[in-house]
Amino acid sequence: MKRYSAFAIAREALRGHTGWERAWRKAQPKKRYDVIIVGAGGHGLATAYYLGKNFGITNVAVLEKGWLGGGNTGRNTTIIRSNYLQDPSAAIYEKARSLYETMSQDLNYNVMFSPRGVMMLAQTEHEVRGYRRTAHANALQGVKTEFISPKRVKEICPIMNIEGPRYPVLGALWQERAGTARHDAVAWGYARACSAMGMDIIQKCEVTGVQVEGGKVKGVTTTKGDIACEKLGVVVAGHSGVVSEMAGFRLPIESVALQALVSEPIKPVMDCVVMANTVHGYMSQSDKGEMVIGGGTDGYNNYTQRGSFHHIEETVRALNETFPMLSRLKMLRQWGGIVDVTGDRSPILSKTPVENVFINCGWGTGGFKAIPGSGWGFAELMAKGQSPLTDEFSMWRFREGKFIDESVAAGVAH
Repeated sequence: MKRYSAFAIAREALRGHTGWERAWRKAQPKKRYDVIIVGAGGHGLATAYYLGKNFGITNVAVLEKGWLGGGNTGRNTTIIRSNYLQDPSAAIYEKARSLYETMSQDLNYNVMFSPRGVMMLAQTEHEVRGYRRTAHANALQGVKTEFISPKRVKEICPIMNIEGPRYPVLGALWQERAGTARHDAVAWGYARACSAMGMDIIQKCEVTGVQVEGGKVKGVTTTKGDIACEKLGVVVAGHSGVVSEMAGFRLPIESVALQALVSEPIKPVMDCVVMANTVHGYMSQSDKGEMVIGGGTDGYNNYTQRGSFHHIEETVRALNETFPMLSRLKMLRQWGGIVDVTGDRSPILSKTPVENVFINCGWGTGGFKAIPGSGWGFAELMAKGQSPLTDEFSMWRFREGKFIDESVAAGVAH
């Protein structure tokens, strides 16, 4: 793999950009791998990358039924934060946030990480108490956050109306080192690094069955033939329940659509991310000038990747009071992603009833921010059978009553 650098750009400019290599190889499946990862989204690619980097496991195939990064990784609003209430959540999300800070250097690929800061508005007295509690919990966890006053909120985000009659801003939970990154670049950077280690990234290769003998995985059946493996990692977001049933077990999750939209591009007016849970909306401004707006999940189970008019109306109507300037903008485009949600709104990173089958799912609306931490912990779980980052996120916690309740901290969709 040739390294990207300013010198490489200058060199290629002088020879008409004829020397650039493909970012990752176009691979065909082999008969057998040590590890197969199902799902070439951010979490699957990060798992493969850290299997190679941290444990030297490179005989790995990453299978994707569509195109790389074409699922939730390319359909989110790119928010990165770690201000969660429960200790296990704070640990894995803070690990992810810290890895994002050095990801561009680690991967030799610019993921455009921007630590612009994230604030979660308190617009009711209940939220004030809840966010003060989270700030205290974060202090004990070593996660730097603070509860700030309405005046400070207005200083950070001048376009905000903090005195709305229905939704006044009473303060906010502020994480200065949180921010955003380019979602596509995260997937592309991991894919390039995995390919450079000799891993096979196989697109347009749908898994149609999981081969199990004597309670142990033997391989998978795909649209490109049977592929044997020693270990299987399932990282397919909203389709986790579908693949788990192929292996013969069920998951305590439900799949719903999460929608978002962007406005027409305008000049810079906002240099942070604002989440308003009371009105179910959150917003930031992209590098291209678009206002990136997200809302809640659909109220019914579905596998659609489309938006709907009623969700636009519900989300934008509420945000217009807090951000009056939105009323003068036109919508540019809208999309949806399929998210899988657990009962306690925390993910599952776990062994399964089938030996050597591992599952990574249930991230709900918080998947993008967790990608590097999820990949780090899940790779360790697959390689060693245990990881401090994933110990509390077993699928059996629901049977044992050991919930990790993040129904508030997880975000506006829950």
